[in-house]
Amino acid sequence: MQIFIGFLAGAFIAVIAWRAGSLSISGAIAAAVSGGLIFGIGGLPWAALLLIFFITSSVLSKAFKGRKAKLGEKFAKGSQRDWAQVLANDGVGTLLVLFLLLDPDQTWAWLAYAGAMATVNADTWATELGVLNPKPPRLITNGRVVEVGTSGGISLLGTLATLGGAALVGLVGAAFSLGAGAWTLMLAVTLGGVCGSLFDSLLGATVQAIYHCPACVKETERHPSHTCGTETTQIRGWRWLALRNDLVNFLASAVGAIVSAGLWLGLQ
Repeated sequence: MQIFIGFLAGAFIAVIAWRAGSLSISGAIAAAVSGGLIFGIGGLPWAALLLIFFITSSVLSKAFKGRKAKLGEKFAKGSQRDWAQVLANDGVGTLLVLFLLLDPDQTWAWLAYAGAMATVNADTWATELGVLNPKPPRLITNGRVVEVGTSGGISLLGTLATLGGAALVGLVGAAFSLGAGAWTLMLAVTLGGVCGSLFDSLLGATVQAIYHCPACVKETERHPSHTCGTETTQIRGWRWLALRNDLVNFLASAVGAIVSAGLWLGLQ
């Protein structure tokens, strides 16, 4: 019955997100499946973390849609998430919740899941709020000043947003773990989320495939052509990671999951 209700809830939220323009049709289907598994198997604690990410990311995306629209030429995709973007954010969590079918008492799976959600929430907050920073960002690897929206660029406001996004997930996770270990959980999840988000930036600055538009003289994730229609050429990164930012996000959430679970086990 819980799994049945979970899939109904997942489908309901996916339809709302699709009607609101936050998800494409493929994204809504993927969200219904992943959300259904997380809601149905994990129950309220797991659902709460997914909802925190979904609600805050949707609100921030809508609130600063105008500012991000000016940066649309830099990103490979728009603000409407498709199935790949959904799985990039929820994929690690979906895999982890399946472990509960084998052993419902696996604490490490809950900690790893919280770390994964803290990462994607932190990364989304950094992306949405980082564009408001009064000064241009700097590349995480060498500190070089880059344009707003450049993969691997970080700023003070974006970094603070990273911390805030991760801490919110850690706080909600701790609320479901009332007791002596609640603050330890919050610390582990927050640090895991921050580490995962920074790892995302590191990949964006090093191995993620980035292209150049000779007509606009701008870096972009778009390929084979820029928004202006000009063919783009690769200037850095690994071409197979051009699979967009989706694979980068998935790997970053996996790092956040590992760091959070590792810190939790180390602090026990």
